[in-house]
Amino acid sequence: MEIVIDAGGTSPRTYEITATRAGRRVEVDTRRGLVEVSEVTRSGTPVRTARFMSSRILALVEHPADEAPPAPSG
Repeated sequence: MEIVIDAGGTSPRTYEITATRAGRRVEVDTRRGLVEVSEVTRSGTPVRTARFMSSRILALVEHPADEAPPAPSG
């Protein structure tokens, strides 16, 4: 997940949150003017979380999960 925010300067800032291990996923929650992006385990325990004011977010870009490499032919 890529988050682009207006930091008040001349150029926007970009943050990236990825699922760092197999079985983890990235979840996005929107609450009362905040957007919370979390990497969570299979059981739902948050590993790391980032919070952003929704009024400052310019873009949320979700990238597809990396696919497994193709099996060798032959």
